[in-house]
Amino acid sequence: QGKFTLLRDTRTDGSFLVHHFLSFYLRAGCKVCFVALLQSFSHYSIVAQKLGISLTAAKERGQLVFLEGLKSCLDLLFGEEEQQPGQPSPLQFISERNSDLKALFDFVRMSLTPADSDSWNGPVLLVDDLSVLLSLGAAPVAGLDFVPFCREAV
Repeated sequence: QGKFTLLRDTRTDGSFLVHHFLSFYLRAGCKVCFVALLQSFSHYSIVAQKLGISLTAAKERGQLVFLEGLKSCLDLLFGEEEQQPGQPSPLQFISERNSDLKALFDFVRMSLTPADSDSWNGPVLLVDDLSVLLSLGAAPVAGLDFVPFCREAV
């Protein structure tokens, strides 16, 4: 409770840790918001099944909120995303001149805000690769601001 962990991998692939933390926190009964920018839902779902976790079931229970960055980027760029009134796309910075991450932060905050009926052990935010945000056009300062805002939200 109240911990912040930032993983950085150099010269080796540390993505197995993302799978480990995802399965660990779902098993622990935590509410998980997963911002997946590097891989698809099906990729994470297949690995989770091998670890004995069903991501689809966790989503249906409301335990897992999954933002599939790859699909959202394509939908946003090609105008196929179905916008909810008053709810901008979490990745709207891609199609705007403004490269801040406010909409993404708002998505994370709303995803982790407990509802009255929630009985989850605690909120957990997983982001598989923050550097992808820079590749998508987010300003480096916005990326640096995003981390402490998310830490505060959790």
